[in-house]
Order: sequence, then C-alpha cells, then structure tokens
Amino acid sequence: MVNIGIYGAKGRMGKQIQECLVDENNAKVAMLYDKGDDISELFKKSEVIIDFSSPKGTYEILNFAKTNSKPLVIGTTGLDVKIMDLMYDLSKTMPIFYATNMSLGVAVLNHLVGKASAMLENFDIEIVEMHHRHKKDAPSGTAMTLAQNAAKARNLDLEKVRVSARDGIIGERDKNEIAVMSLRGGDIVGRHTVGFYEDGEFLELSHVATSRATFAKGAIKIAIWLKEQNPKLYSINDFLGI
Repeated sequence: MVNIGIYGAKGRMGKQIQECLVDENNAKVAMLYDKGDDISELFKKSEVIIDFSSPKGTYEILNFAKTNSKPLVIGTTGLDVKIMDLMYDLSKTMPIFYATNMSLGVAVLNHLVGKASAMLENFDIEIVEMHHRHKKDAPSGTAMTLAQNAAKARNLDLEKVRVSARDGIIGERDKNEIAVMSLRGGDIVGRHTVGFYEDGEFLELSHVATSRATFAKGAIKIAIWLKEQNPKLYSINDFLGI
C-alpha cells in the first residue's frame, strides 16, 4: 500500500484523485495539502506526492524537495524554464515524473504525431486544443508537447515556427509553420486534434477526454510505479515502455 500525498487537494484534479483513491487497492491518501498547510507534514506522511497545482505551487514543492527528497509526480502545466531546470536538477537525487498529460491515449497520440510528421514532410501541421472555461494557461501543455514532437520529427525549432494567433492581412502560410490554437468554453475536459494538410487530402488525429478520472487514475498508477524507481526525470514513455 503506497501512501500518496496530494498537493493542491482543493483543485479540480486534486479532488478527482481523492475520489479515485477510494477504490484503489494499492494506494491510499496520506495527506491532503492546500495553501496554508504545513508542507513539512506532507513530506513526512507521504511516500509519493502528486502535484496538480499551479506553476507557483510546483516551484514551492520543488524548492522544499531540495532538502527533503521524495518521489514526485507532477502534472502541472504552464511551467517556465526556471522550474523545468530545477526539476531536472532535483531528478538527479530523487525520482520525478513529469507529464503534461497522464492519459494513455495521449501518449499514443504523441507517438503517432511524431511518426506522421516525419512521413508527411510536405503536409502543413495545425493543432487545435479545446478546454473548459476555467483553464488558465494557453496553449495547453498537451498541445505544446504534441507540437514539440511534430517539430522534433522535422528537425525544427518549435519556438521559431510556432504560430498561436492569426489576425488581419498576415500573408501566406509559411511551409514550416506549426500552428497551435486554443479554444475555451463550457465544461470541456480536453480535446486535442493534430491535422496534417496537403493539396487534395488531409489526415487528422484526435484525442478526446470525457472525464478527469482518466488523468487521475493515470497519475495514481504512475505514483505507485514511481515509488520503486531510481532517481531520474521520467516521462509517460518511460512508464509505458514505448
């Protein structure tokens, strides 16, 4: 039985993880942490900590982990380079899992996007992501990971070719552009579509999440697995062995 601490317990994903742990035979809640609680108690009581909070929250938990090594599962999106560098440095002394999406389907989608991007080298790439009205970051972390995989397959620097807005007389589309567009509304859990467009044909690969339980159950399975791993920064591909 793995004792799991939930950082950001009052958030949407924090609550969903709590619900999913009720029916989990191999793990249980060790402590629910939210702003104002004692973070040292979270680390003492937990064997693994799951974090779906905010960039500020993730930075706090990583800073505390500098002197309190603990397996961490991080699913917070919108992290900047400073936080990512800190995460990488800490992973040399503790196992850390980071993914912008904990879904098996999205992991397969990422794999397929890389393959398609390389094989359909003359096709235009357009990515559209849809989420609920409450999501704070855009584009989504999942959409950015998909775009990074597409760019990598073509040996492109995503930051040089990414387009996330079009308005007015902007001229023709550049051959190497990779568009990443965001839509927000209602209670949409998550929809990501990667399109490959050429004259006379196009291919679209889509993933639709219908429940946050998909991500919560994935995070719990990963936390159980991570407890037995050596120090390293792990990805969803490491967990799935792909």
